[in-house]
Amino acid sequence: MIPLRHQRTVARAAAVEGFGYWSGEDCRVEFRPAPAGSGVTFILDTPDDRPPVRMPVGLDCREDRPRRTVLKTGERRVEMIEHVMAALAGLEIDNCDVWVTAEEIPGCDGSAAAFVEALDMAGVVVQSTPTRPLVVTQTVRVGNEHKWVEAQPTNRNGLSIEFHLDYGPGNAIGRQSFAAEISPEQFRFELAPARTFVLREEADALVAMGKGTRVTPQDLLIFDADGPVENPLRFADECVRHKVLDAVGDFALAGRPIVGHFVCYRSGHQLNASLVEALLQQEQQSQRKTA
Repeated sequence: MIPLRHQRTVARAAAVEGFGYWSGEDCRVEFRPAPAGSGVTFILDTPDDRPPVRMPVGLDCREDRPRRTVLKTGERRVEMIEHVMAALAGLEIDNCDVWVTAEEIPGCDGSAAAFVEALDMAGVVVQSTPTRPLVVTQTVRVGNEHKWVEAQPTNRNGLSIEFHLDYGPGNAIGRQSFAAEISPEQFRFELAPARTFVLREEADALVAMGKGTRVTPQDLLIFDADGPVENPLRFADECVRHKVLDAVGDFALAGRPIVGHFVCYRSGHQLNASLVEALLQQEQQSQRKTA
């Protein structure tokens, strides 16, 4: 029997401001308390005549986009939600209304640190309703021999993630591995500061497409052959730590805490979401068998 903790929300509102990496648009993110059982909802409230749009976090609203996790309702979307979701999940905040003023979440310094700082300032309220975790009961894998992610049962009470990053030879990122049991303390200090990274040639290609023109090497990690450009590493293995951070945010698409051990090999947002979908389907099938 897995001990259930009670759901949590923020005690008061707190905000983060910045600009989106892709669009360059300014955006304000405000975390607000939400009732038990409501989960995390992004509320897009742009400074125009259109009414606010609510987008509950879950696979139903997810739109597949490269390099980021996106929610969409109708023709409106909120992009780059993974770092916000990682901060909420990593700090065990189950219910929160996330108000945003633009379609892309601020990139800040490429990490989740600004969101964690805001949530820590807001404080936490423990609610009376217990959580209903998604428990991994049998091994599930998605992907192929080149990229995959696997969920395994665990005898622990929460989520643990093991990530193997492999950029191959001839670059400064190379091969890195990191494993973590996800708790608020571990997330806050070992994962939240780890920043988004990209190879110099990838960054140049995006700029040539008109993307990321406002971004500088101080806004994230841009790697050339010698290492990060004009930006020192916070951890020797910062890249793989950031991949774990992203995975925490993507797995939060389940809408509930997850109990299981995850092993990732070169996986990204799409594979992470596919695994969550497979786990939810597995749970539904198990429930039908026992009904």
